[in-house]
Amino acid sequence: MTDQTASAPGSPALGADPAAPEPKSDRAVVRDALGVGIAVGLSGFAFGVTSAGAGLTVLQTCALSLLVFTGASQFALVGALAAGGNPLTAAAGAFFLGVRNAFYGLRLSQLLRLPAPVRPFAAQWVIDETTAVALAQPTRRSARIGFTVTGLSIYVLWNLTTLAGVLGAEALGHTDAWGLDAAGPAVFLALLAPMLRTATERTVAGVAVVLGLGFLPVLPAGVPVLVAALAAPAVLYVQGGRGVRGGRGRGKEAKR
Repeated sequence: MTDQTASAPGSPALGADPAAPEPKSDRAVVRDALGVGIAVGLSGFAFGVTSAGAGLTVLQTCALSLLVFTGASQFALVGALAAGGNPLTAAAGAFFLGVRNAFYGLRLSQLLRLPAPVRPFAAQWVIDETTAVALAQPTRRSARIGFTVTGLSIYVLWNLTTLAGVLGAEALGHTDAWGLDAAGPAVFLALLAPMLRTATERTVAGVAVVLGLGFLPVLPAGVPVLVAALAAPAVLYVQGGRGVRGGRGRGKEAKR
């Protein structure tokens, strides 16, 4: 007897997982990754100008972009130095901002499954943008392409525009008049905002802003960002206490 259960044209194949992600062409992944890479990479110009305004040399500025390569930390460092902060405090603030990349790396290592010899080089490109592009892809192949294209395009453009910015800072004059010192943090916040999907995440972000701005006038430059990092454990502690009290209340009602 012939099998009468053959799938109709255009319908999913027998045994196929209906929840499986739709494939995405390599060209589409490259296009999206380049869009992010170009948009973010060009903001390296603002960092170069800001760094020069903070008193760093061309060599120091370019070394930060080549070796540190995480925009939020770089802007935090030069911003604290420009405000007269202690270099150690400024470096500590930049370090704590960069720690988030280590957690990105834990997730990306499982997703990308890169060969061991490649991982130390790929770690340099683990930043907000490459993580966002990689995690948005439906398959491991497209995630690898998205990560690579985004990382390469941002790294090359960021360093080229950093050099252009620090060399052109003298022609621009006083950087505060252009507001370029706010460009990097603005890009970072624009990337971060869509990731705040739960009430807890939004609460942590709000408390961090309040702590950072509240302590800005009274603490040395670079220290408020360290205080703002206490927002996450503080919010989680308060929510944990509420959960315990709620559980006890429900337990008492059940006994009644």
